[in-house]
Amino acid sequence: MHIDGEWRPSLSGRTREVLDPADATVLAVVSEGGAEDADAAVEAARRAFDTGVWPRTPVAERAALLRRTADLLQRDREQLALTESMDTGKTIEEGRVDVDDVTAAFRYFADQAVGTSGGRVVDAGSPDVHSVVVHEPVGVCALITPWNYPLLQASWKIAPALAAGNTFVVKPSEITPLSTVHLIRLLAEAGLPAGVAGLVTGAGDPVGARLSEHPGVDLVSFTGGLASGTKVAAAAAATVKKVALELGGKNPNVVFADACATEEGFDTAVDQALNAAFIHSGQVCSAGGRLILEESVHDRFVTELVRRARRIRLGRGTEPGVECGPLVSQRQLDRTEEYVASAVAEGAVVRCGGERPKPSDTLPATGYFYPPTVLDRCDRTMRVVREEVFGPVLTVETFRTEDEAVALANDTEYGLAGAVFSADTARARRIAARLRHGTVWINDYHPYLPQAEWGGFGRSGVGRELGPSGLDEYRETKHVYENLRPAPVRWFAG
Repeated sequence: MHIDGEWRPSLSGRTREVLDPADATVLAVVSEGGAEDADAAVEAARRAFDTGVWPRTPVAERAALLRRTADLLQRDREQLALTESMDTGKTIEEGRVDVDDVTAAFRYFADQAVGTSGGRVVDAGSPDVHSVVVHEPVGVCALITPWNYPLLQASWKIAPALAAGNTFVVKPSEITPLSTVHLIRLLAEAGLPAGVAGLVTGAGDPVGARLSEHPGVDLVSFTGGLASGTKVAAAAAATVKKVALELGGKNPNVVFADACATEEGFDTAVDQALNAAFIHSGQVCSAGGRLILEESVHDRFVTELVRRARRIRLGRGTEPGVECGPLVSQRQLDRTEEYVASAVAEGAVVRCGGERPKPSDTLPATGYFYPPTVLDRCDRTMRVVREEVFGPVLTVETFRTEDEAVALANDTEYGLAGAVFSADTARARRIAARLRHGTVWINDYHPYLPQAEWGGFGRSGVGRELGPSGLDEYRETKHVYENLRPAPVRWFAG
C-alpha cells in the first residue's frame, strides 16, 4: 500500500494472493488492507490537501506532471500490457490498447486543466462590485475501481482528480490490483508530492466501505456493480459527499435488415456483433450482450454469427493468436454457467458454446475459461436478458417494426450504452435519438473518445467521466463577490 509517500504493509499484516485466471497460479502477493489502513490513507491525503502544495500548484505545473506520467506510461507500455493481460485474462493486444487509452486520458486532462478559464464574471450591476464564478478542487477523493479495466478506470478518475488539484485514495479491485500499483509508482516518479496519491489494497468491505463513509473524504467515485454502488451511495449520503457512480449495463445492439443488404454491410454488422459481445470475454460494462435483430434477417445473421463465434481462439491472453482469454475468477465462471443454465431452463436455444471447454495444453483445467456462447430465441422474461452477465454470452431477440425495436432496446433498468445498425441514415439517427442510453453508437460498437462524456441513464449510475464534465466532477464551483466600496447596510435601527 502507498500512504503518505511511503510503501508499507497493512497494519494487520494480512496479505492476499493475486491469481492468474489462465491457470489459477499465484501472480503476486499484496497487502490486505482494512478500515484502519483506509483511515491512515485518508488522513495523509487530508493533510496533503489542507496544508500541502498540490492544490495551490499552478495549473501549468499540474498539467506538466500529467504529461510526464503519460510519457512514463508509454515507456512501460509492454510491461503494463503484460501485467494487465496476466492479471485480468484479457489478450495482451487489448492490454496494449488499454495503456494507449490511459496515456490519452492523462494527456487530455492535462490539456483540459490548462484550458480552464480564470472564472466567469457575473455582472452585479455596479462598478464597485466584482463578482466572479470560479472552480476549485473538491478536496480528498476516494476512487474505487473495478476488476475488468483496472488501469483504464483508474486513469479516468485519477487524471481529472489531479488536474483539478485534488488529493486521492484509490482502492483497486482486490482481484486485479497490480497495474494500479504500477501507476502509483509512475506518479511518484513523475514528481507527485508525498501524500497526494494514496493506495489501499483490499476488499470492498471493509476498505471501500470505510472510504465511502469517511468524514475526511469529500467525493467518492465508484465503478462497479449495481448492488455495491447502492451501498456506496448510502454510505456517502450520511456526510453528503459528492458521488459519481458508473454501475454497468445491459446493452442493446439493434440491427436492421437494411444494414445487411450488401455483403459488406452484412459482414460489418456480424463482425461488430461479435466485437460488441465477446471482447474481453464479455467482461465489459458496455458490452453489447443483447443482439436485437430485425426478424427477416434473423436466420442468415445468426447462422453466420455462430459460424464465426465457434472459430474464436480461446486461450491464455499472453499467447500469440489468442482472441478471447479466461474469465477473471472462479466466481465469474460459476456465475456465467449459472446464467446459461437458467436461460436454457427458460426456453433459450444454445447455438454455440454453453459449456466449459475440454482441458488441453492451451486450456488448463484450473483456468477460468468459457467459450463465446450464443443463446437464440430469447425474450425479455429471461434473467439472462434482463440481468448483467459479465461473461461471453450473447442473447438474440427479434423485432418487426421500429417501434418494437425501440421498445425492446429501452426495456431495461439500465441505460449505459447501445447501438443501432442501419443503411438508412435518417432511420439510424431517429432510433438513436429515441434510445435511453448514455452512449449510442451508429454502425459501430465500443469506440470511445476522451473528449466525449461517458455516463448513463437509469440504474447505470450518476455523474460523468471523460470530456469537460469529467474534469468538472472533481471541481467545486465558488462565487466570489467583492464589494470594492463597502458601506454600512443599516437594515436595522441604530
